Amino acid sequence: MIKAGDVIENPVTGEVLEFVRTSAETDGELTEFVCTVKPGGFVAGTHVHPRQDELFEILSGTMTVRAGGERLTLEAGESILVEAGTPHRFWNRGDEDLRFRVEVRPALEFERFIETMYGLAQDGKTSRKGMPNPLRMAVIAHAHFEDVRLPYLPAWMQRMAIAPGAALGRLARFTPVYDRVDPDAILATSA
Repeated sequence: MIKAGDVIENPVTGEVLEFVRTSAETDGELTEFVCTVKPGGFVAGTHVHPRQDELFEILSGTMTVRAGGERLTLEAGESILVEAGTPHRFWNRGDEDLRFRVEVRPALEFERFIETMYGLAQDGKTSRKGMPNPLRMAVIAHAHFEDVRLPYLPAWMQRMAIAPGAALGRLARFTPVYDRVDPDAILATSA
């Protein structure tokens, strides 16, 4: 469980998060963190938070963000509120670290999702774009459907596409939470 002061890194996307306030501390109202993105760093893909607003306040550096079809460049002192249901992504095209404060409201299971995705990246279990294998991703996406989704496809269509992959992923012993125990290692030691 993430606590205020915890720092987690995604070495693939170049993001480092330092948590300021957590879901547990705010009774689920929000999670707040400061994100540092290395030059060339990025969020793992365009996504939607169906029930969460996300506020970005730039502290230093330059953020390029695409939100709702609009591309913006934000500097220190500027902010953007990405409302629930708005497709968005961001990246750092600058030559210096980008730092920004983020509030995600309500928190839901956002922290658990981040712990899982960053843990997989730290252990080399994602692509160079920060995504795990399709079966593992289906299990994660199924469990975090209220936290994050793909943009543009209707929810019912995504549910239909994810369900069989999630079932196969669970058969392969993938779980929605990455606890740093590899199912392949478990199978190898039990054989």
